[in-house]
Amino acid sequence: MTDAKETLSEQAAHSTVALNPIVGLNREELLRALGLVAIEALRQPMLFTKHAGAYGTDLVNILRGQSKYVPDPKDKRFADKFWAQNPVYNRGMQSFLALKKNLMNWVDDVDFDPNDKTRATFILDILTDAVAPTNTLIGNPMALKKAYDTRGQSIVKGLRNLYSDWTTNGGMPSQVDKRPFKVGENLATTEGQVVYRTEMLELLQFKPTTETVYEKPLLVVPPQINKYYASDLTPQKSMFRYILSKGVQLFAISWRNPGKQHADWGLAKYVEEIIKASDVIRKITKQKSINVSGACSGGITLAMMLSLLAARKDKRINSVTFQVCVLDPRSEDSDIGAFVSPRTIAFARSRSKAKGVLTGQDLSRTFAWLRPNDLIWNYVINNYLLGEDPPPFDILYWNNDSTNLPAQLHSDYLDMYEKHPMSNPGTVEFMGHKIDMSKVDHDTFIVAGVTDHITPWRAVYRTTQLLGSKNIDFILSSSGHIQSLINPPGNPKARFFTNKALPPTPDEWVQGASETKGSWWDTWAAWLQERSGEQKPAPKKLGTPTYKPLGPAPGTYVHG
Repeated sequence: MTDAKETLSEQAAHSTVALNPIVGLNREELLRALGLVAIEALRQPMLFTKHAGAYGTDLVNILRGQSKYVPDPKDKRFADKFWAQNPVYNRGMQSFLALKKNLMNWVDDVDFDPNDKTRATFILDILTDAVAPTNTLIGNPMALKKAYDTRGQSIVKGLRNLYSDWTTNGGMPSQVDKRPFKVGENLATTEGQVVYRTEMLELLQFKPTTETVYEKPLLVVPPQINKYYASDLTPQKSMFRYILSKGVQLFAISWRNPGKQHADWGLAKYVEEIIKASDVIRKITKQKSINVSGACSGGITLAMMLSLLAARKDKRINSVTFQVCVLDPRSEDSDIGAFVSPRTIAFARSRSKAKGVLTGQDLSRTFAWLRPNDLIWNYVINNYLLGEDPPPFDILYWNNDSTNLPAQLHSDYLDMYEKHPMSNPGTVEFMGHKIDMSKVDHDTFIVAGVTDHITPWRAVYRTTQLLGSKNIDFILSSSGHIQSLINPPGNPKARFFTNKALPPTPDEWVQGASETKGSWWDTWAAWLQERSGEQKPAPKKLGTPTYKPLGPAPGTYVHG
């Protein structure tokens, strides 16, 4: 195996701790996991005593300065040289590492079934990371030094940040300084017009930037869980600007942020709205068919629409792109998939039904607790202990500009975890037809992220085996969920992996994959151009007399 393939395999191994926040976790499941740990400790006291004794021996060696515990080089919490040089803090760090190691050794020795072992590992990981010395003022040498250097002002600022987050951010530490960003001014600035508006969506048409354009337009369908401008951040990171520079006529949907009065908006309603939007695009561009692209939950919605159109023998779609999208979610896709149970799904469904929506804040909180070191404790240290503002980062700003999911749409997505309609063709009815992705035979381009913690790349790969298309390109980008998409040419670290063969399993695919340095955008643009018809002069005006511009992009719904 080449070095490139070895690197790919190593990175792919990290894509295991993933759980779609749409399912989420509930307190009952976490308490059950904690109870499981307690019961096993009581049921096998000698085994627990054995590992407690091992921990005691480790502590003696640590006090004597004879311990060999060192942090993982990737663990940024202990990166400061003070942890190695100061004997007090070094021993505190080693005591924490010894605690975590001995607890995990105990879990390995207990005769758990695989699901229970996963639950126990997950809850103990959360608990031990919560008591890391870095999370306290006295236990964090960087925080103490900052307090000394600022004569206590960092502590005062940290308390202010804590109060602000408690009162305005749902008690969660802020991940981004939002002040430098404003949608429509320095984000989502690609020139265009709203050419169609319904209660659910605004359809944006973007102004061509080339003298000639390809005949067949591209419609971008964003996730309902986020706002569309992930594809149109700053001009340097804008996928929209890039694709316009390649002569592609571009349209995008901007979903309305639903409130509890829209609780009945379900998957069928969203599919109907996309079909209507495609009618408008075909009339504006005078084309019988269009190309479509959907990311994450937007891709799921597109897939349901494609199955419906195939049943109707409707040929309006020419080609499809799925970006970081899992069409057939399964619990085995992640290390903590053991928490996805009928009880978890029922709880998630009832909670959103009671509120009318699954709020964006709830989604963000769930995802944060799946990766607490990166998304919680990291900001506790920065915001409260060091008294610093979180960084101004455009991607994090977009990520925190989340939207709600209507209760019915949330329920429909949860159904996919229970019924698996994509992998069981002909068994689930939807909008008057039986879902069957094997009837979807469009040319297809699929993008996954090798370290994606939301839509694991192996689960994304499964789509290649579900579709009836004979022309599928699967691209594996060397980044995570969002970074794999916001990947403009010119990034020296960018690379992706391809393999024309599409064997049954992703591991087989990896064995034959080859590395290409650069952005996958170039490959996608060439693929799209081949499927966009002939070139013609670019339209001088946006919209038509029937579909007159209603206002400039980014529109009004994006601000909701």
